[in-house]
Amino acid sequence: MLLTVDSGNTNIVFALYEGEEQRGVWRSSSDAKRTADEYAVWLSQLMSLRGLTASDVDAAIIATVVPEALFSLRSLCRSYFDCDPLVVGESGVELGVGVLVDSPSEVGTDRLVNAVGAHERFGGPLIVIDFGTATTFDVVDGEGSYVGGVIAPGINLSLDALHAAAAQLPRVAVRRPPSVIGKRTVPAMLSGVYWGYIGLIEGLVARIVEEFGTDMKVIATGGLAPLFAEGTPVIREVDSEMTLRGLASIWRRNRTA
Repeated sequence: MLLTVDSGNTNIVFALYEGEEQRGVWRSSSDAKRTADEYAVWLSQLMSLRGLTASDVDAAIIATVVPEALFSLRSLCRSYFDCDPLVVGESGVELGVGVLVDSPSEVGTDRLVNAVGAHERFGGPLIVIDFGTATTFDVVDGEGSYVGGVIAPGINLSLDALHAAAAQLPRVAVRRPPSVIGKRTVPAMLSGVYWGYIGLIEGLVARIVEEFGTDMKVIATGGLAPLFAEGTPVIREVDSEMTLRGLASIWRRNRTA
């Protein structure tokens, strides 16, 4: 089986694939100080609940935007799964898509993997919105090439900034408010973040489409994607497995290269 590892700033996701079938997916908060041993204890227990063991794994692929986490993740694969993982972004790992930007090395591996996963399922051209630590808009052309995008502050970062910078504003969890006009402080904050981001989404999508010059399908991913997809018809599909599917696709490409 193939172990895919998507290591982000906020969460890390492990998934197992047998061929194209996903056999399990497990999420944890990101911690760059976590050791390979700690990952192994946690993951092996979760795998055992699905009747899976370390010996079932014979290959692995990692994408991380946290460089400090890579050593432990690579050690996990080598020490506990007896395989040397592919690492997206390292020399010799082929994505199978073009990266048509001025500085390809600056593009986060998660954004490139999303481009692969989105194009494999939806074709193109596409706008991929990822509701992560940052809210990113990534543009994929009809051939599957990554051609650039937009990076905005993430929703939870915005809420944390409101709480930290304004003494009288409480910390709140993002949700859709019942109305745009808030009658109290918390509903007003929720409206500003929720409907403010809906405005951001609709405005940026319209400008990207105008600049790109053709109609584009908009796909959303990330934990908050379903919540924001409810608020705008601009988002046509929500795909929570995009990054994991992209990693599996990249591994298959490199296995047969």
